[in-house]
Amino acid sequence: MAMDAAEIERLIKQGIPDAQVTIRDLAGDGDHYAASVISASFKGKSRVQQHQLVYQALKGQMGGVLHALALQTAAPES
Repeated sequence: MAMDAAEIERLIKQGIPDAQVTIRDLAGDGDHYAASVISASFKGKSRVQQHQLVYQALKGQMGGVLHALALQTAAPES
């Protein structure tokens, strides 16, 4: 069973409340998404640490229900 974009966005915002999230379905199959996540909590963190925060917010769904997620993260510009 695939995960829909609204659920991905909900989980990310639940885990990172100030996040600005944009989700795109890359293949139209509900399995391959791209996400852009902007959050002040990313400030001072490496790209790997930022991605880890997003994966934590997804509560273990990556690689299972959520097959592929191309992730872009950033802190908001001042």
